[in-house]
Amino acid sequence: MIKFKTRKCFLLQVIACFCLCMSTVAQQRTKNVIMISMDGYRWRELFAGADSLLLASRKYNSQDSAWRYAKYWAPTPAARREKLMPFVWQTIARKGQLYGNRQLDNKVDFRNTFWFSYPGRAEVLTGYSDPAINSNSYPDNPNENILEFVNKQKGYAGKVATFASWDVVARIVNRNRNGMLVNIYGEDVKDENLTALQQAANSMQRFLPDFFGRGERLDGNTYLLAKSYLLAKKPRVMYIDLADTDVFGHDGKYDFFLDAAHYADAMIADLWAYLQQDSFYKDQTTILIYPDHGRGEDKQWVSHGGQVAHAGESYLLVMGPDTTPTGEQQSPGQLFMDQCAQTVARLLGFMFKPVHPVGNAISTVLK
Repeated sequence: MIKFKTRKCFLLQVIACFCLCMSTVAQQRTKNVIMISMDGYRWRELFAGADSLLLASRKYNSQDSAWRYAKYWAPTPAARREKLMPFVWQTIARKGQLYGNRQLDNKVDFRNTFWFSYPGRAEVLTGYSDPAINSNSYPDNPNENILEFVNKQKGYAGKVATFASWDVVARIVNRNRNGMLVNIYGEDVKDENLTALQQAANSMQRFLPDFFGRGERLDGNTYLLAKSYLLAKKPRVMYIDLADTDVFGHDGKYDFFLDAAHYADAMIADLWAYLQQDSFYKDQTTILIYPDHGRGEDKQWVSHGGQVAHAGESYLLVMGPDTTPTGEQQSPGQLFMDQCAQTVARLLGFMFKPVHPVGNAISTVLK
């Protein structure tokens, strides 16, 4: 009798565990993920809009002052930030989660201490702050990244793609090792069956001035290439790497810096609108938006790096079917950017287990 009860209890426990697992699988709705990086875009502009001191400075602006004030100024931080990034504050703030408003003591930081582009992007994609990666000239990233991990999973092979404004991203993602599609500055998308829109996107790169002339193309080019590929190939995971904010920041052009953020917001809005009307993506896609590093304040806003205060400060925006829409996080907290890789894996139902250390998933992003 005791043995029977023991076996019955064990059987009930197995059934309960099975039901719980099946329930979890049933609740997991994310089948696709889009990661969007905004190079060197500060949390201050994201959460408070245009900086009054920088907007008023003749040194840092080239456009007509009346025009830029009309475009980006408002009396309150809430109104300014919505003017600057309307999609973020009208849609993501209602349907997603926003982390990193340090005025509310809600913090997101990088673990790496270099606070510039290659180390920051590598930390996000691999979930690991590798102290050896200390230069933008670093060779191919030796650490496994979340993109290539997902590309190895059943149903995802050949369905992971990267589109980047900066050519160094090819080394950060290490396409030489994994052979994934990583489209960068100066490159066309190659395929025997390119759509008319893809052909136009390829051509557009050669019809515009090489505005930056340093291995970077305008984000509008990158977005058009990415979206035309999305329409044609239906990738399951896409990484879109935007760079205009950082280039204009280094050039000390604050009005163009704001423009770059405003146009990035418009691109994200356009992308989300398409995702919501395509049955392959609608209610099955999660987007994550974040920077690769922060920037300094006041006169140091043009710079970043380990010696620049605040350049390691970050933020994270998430919106998708498995993320509870709690909006801007109002309570004190601390997240790190090395948590993004495992979070993406968990959203897709996987566990990222590379040979190197990896940050824990962000539990509040997951239902």
